[in-house]
Amino acid sequence: MKKIYLCGPIMDEKEGVAREWRELALAKLSPNFIMLDPMRRDFKDREVDSANEIVEFDLQDVRDADIILVNYSKASVGTSMEVFYASHDLDKFVVGFSPFEFKDCSPWMVRFCTKILPSLEDTIDYINKHFVQQHRGT
Repeated sequence: MKKIYLCGPIMDEKEGVAREWRELALAKLSPNFIMLDPMRRDFKDREVDSANEIVEFDLQDVRDADIILVNYSKASVGTSMEVFYASHDLDKFVVGFSPFEFKDCSPWMVRFCTKILPSLEDTIDYINKHFVQQHRGT
């Protein structure tokens, strides 16, 4: 099975928001994909000196993933770095969702995301359509 990394803001996100969309993606995609959720690890940002561990674990997930699913709902340094690394350095397929109109998207996100769609649901449908092998009856 292909692996999907769930990329998006965590550190400065409002309570529960970072987890909410990931839980929906997990529920909808996990029957057909192995999901790599960075929130599965128990790091508390800024409480201890774990920055290097957090970054390295996230980068390992990006390396292990076949597809990067990006929540581009706001500017995020970590999200942008992961998208650039996945696309530019690793040539990964990066598909995101964003409430922004094209004219309001960062040119960097447009350049390094393979596709940006308007909602998580659209992105899930896109991934299922293009990456789930269709089984045909014989």
